[in-house]
Amino acid sequence: MNITYYIKANLRKNGMFTALIFIMVLFQILTGGILFRPMNINNIVLQNAYVLILATGMLLAILTGNIDLSVGSVVAFVGAVSAVMMVDWNFPVFLTIILALLIGIAVGAFHGYFIAYMRIPAFIVTLAGMLIWRGLTMVILKGQTKAPFEESFQAIAAGYLPGRDIRIGGLNLIALLVGIAISIIVVIAILRVRKNQKKYDFESVPLWIDMLKAGLIILGVNLLTVSLALYNGIPIILILLLAMVLFYTFITQKTIFGRHIYALGGNEKAAKLSGVKTQRVMFLVYTNMGLLSALAGLVVAGRLNAATPKAGTMFELDAIASCFIGGASASGGIGTVVGAIIGGLVMGILNNGMSIMGVSVDWQQTIKGLVLLGAVLFDVMTKNRK
Repeated sequence: MNITYYIKANLRKNGMFTALIFIMVLFQILTGGILFRPMNINNIVLQNAYVLILATGMLLAILTGNIDLSVGSVVAFVGAVSAVMMVDWNFPVFLTIILALLIGIAVGAFHGYFIAYMRIPAFIVTLAGMLIWRGLTMVILKGQTKAPFEESFQAIAAGYLPGRDIRIGGLNLIALLVGIAISIIVVIAILRVRKNQKKYDFESVPLWIDMLKAGLIILGVNLLTVSLALYNGIPIILILLLAMVLFYTFITQKTIFGRHIYALGGNEKAAKLSGVKTQRVMFLVYTNMGLLSALAGLVVAGRLNAATPKAGTMFELDAIASCFIGGASASGGIGTVVGAIIGGLVMGILNNGMSIMGVSVDWQQTIKGLVLLGAVLFDVMTKNRK
């Protein structure tokens, strides 16, 4: 394989990842080293968990060539219903979580039915949903904040894996073991891909390139886990996010349903003529969005330890921006889960870094808007160059 071509192709493909590294280094310098402090790394993970959850679901909607404007309102609605169940009705935490997720699925199915089977544009349906669920949130909470929740519920968003006090040289042992385990999995996965390429006589890059890539991934993973080990260990929400990314990456890249989503976004008529059940795919995509919105609602409520009428405001724009910054195409059919996660991290680190520097909220909004525009411009220019 031509090494120069491989490097150029990967730079284009992973341009936003390179930008993320640049932004991290830049803010580490501008904040005087505060960005990468263990406590702040932990805060970045906890503060941006909801964005990454919503961005994953939003990506599937964007792949079909649509968006979902209702997710912020659904987050608030699910949080409000959960608060009523736990605070007013004394439901156990486990039952509340199950019911909240089922409510999210029902909300997503409600949107999906009108979009997929009644053929009403997704923009209109989800805009209506944004108003409906926000209004019902106000009705349920009567304009008041409802709190507090049990510690076991708060642990979803702000808890840590057991064994926080098991330390070696001041480092949390569980966090270190998690970093080592992920490193081993990365090496095995890369070697397995090379083995399959060799088995089927596919062209592969030199071994040293794959080992360099593995080394960089392992370095990044262990820097993260060591930082967390210096603080309170691995947050539960980080394990949830990792599992979610792996699951949805598998769904989109390795399953027939995932290929159907890309086909639907690429050309709906052609997909339908090819045998893709486009209505069912669209329905399931929005049902899944409802599920992940409910999950994000539980995370937000658990982190705040309260349900508020204004929860979830502008969350839909954060999720949409994360997907586009991560390389998704507004016309559908292009984008990856990992790209959406990278886009969410770019937004999160921008927010965190500018807050540490004392940049006003007005300028933060302006800068984030410019970053979004620049990311989409970069994507368009890259495609034209290709």
